[in-house]
Amino acid sequence: MRYRDLGNTGLQVSEIGLGCEGFSEDQCRSAKQLLDTAEKYGVDYIDLYTPDPEVRSSVGRALLGRRDRFILQSHICSVWKDGQYMRTRKIEEVKKGMEDMLALLQTDYIDVGMIHYVDSVKDWDQIADGPVLQYTLGLKEKGIIRHIGLSSHNPQVALRAVQSGHIEVLMFSINPCYDLQPASEDVEALWDEKNYKEHLVNMDPERQELYETCQRLGVGITVMKAFGGGDLLDASLSPAGKALTTDQCLHYALTRPGVSTVLVGAHSTGQLEASIAYENASDVEKDYAAAFADFPNISWKGHCMYCSHCAPCPQKIDVASVTKFLNLAKAQKNIPETVREHYGLLPHHAGECTSCGACETRCPFGVPIIENMAQAASLFGK
Repeated sequence: MRYRDLGNTGLQVSEIGLGCEGFSEDQCRSAKQLLDTAEKYGVDYIDLYTPDPEVRSSVGRALLGRRDRFILQSHICSVWKDGQYMRTRKIEEVKKGMEDMLALLQTDYIDVGMIHYVDSVKDWDQIADGPVLQYTLGLKEKGIIRHIGLSSHNPQVALRAVQSGHIEVLMFSINPCYDLQPASEDVEALWDEKNYKEHLVNMDPERQELYETCQRLGVGITVMKAFGGGDLLDASLSPAGKALTTDQCLHYALTRPGVSTVLVGAHSTGQLEASIAYENASDVEKDYAAAFADFPNISWKGHCMYCSHCAPCPQKIDVASVTKFLNLAKAQKNIPETVREHYGLLPHHAGECTSCGACETRCPFGVPIIENMAQAASLFGK
């Protein structure tokens, strides 16, 4: 298992994480089985968005004696009321839900306290200016939660939240189809077939800005919906008109700026092991570029996907990394010092480009790489 920094939190997390979708299977007996499998393969990051008391209790029992082996991301404002899940902003319900969470999980702390499901700017403003954020900050001050997170499907909301300086971890839906859709307060729009009827071209710029801002500010992204609820794995359901593999979906998410871990939903240990197998997959198995270039409904022409098909460079320049740092810098009026430092650490720089064009002949997306290298050399000074 490979591990990554979770933004600036100081935590190292497995790049394959575990969602909680399968914890309720087999009368919640699957929770222990899935956690056993996760531990066996080094998966240390878990998301627990559901407030179902049976699920929380089963996870609590499964964590006994090994709480410190897992990094737990659990959700504030996700509560159980009248026998069903509910999202709330009522502070008394939020506080009661937090108390129930800790009791059922049999723990006195949560590693990442995730403010749950914020998909409208109005909702974020009410949270930021009201008691929910103040309560969450108080939990962090007391050590009850170690870091503050927020979950969202809306790039406008997520960007506003991470720029506030309060959010250390962002849970966001990332996959190659959702990344084409503009911001909306209606999460159902991401699934709606009619939004994919026309020929779609290139990533929504607000989503790209969000990912780059997270990397620049040190906000770790934990990915949900990497498989689009499974639709991307089935050609008959995929909005792209063609199926992707598990490895391709995971690799796409893990090559976006700012991403720390992908939370995979698994309804069995076999499904979890299939996602963990990504760690030993070959470059060919992970490669999504050829599949993307062949999508009947979608085109990324001219847009760098960081797929590294441009390699090898005769001058040994890591073209994908240079391009990523260039995009991060171009989004700012001044080059962020962290971006300059990371660029400087590259063993070879854009100024070494001889404009031979070998990279451009291999790029499936028609990216003007020579032009990008010239811009990077001018911007970074070498």
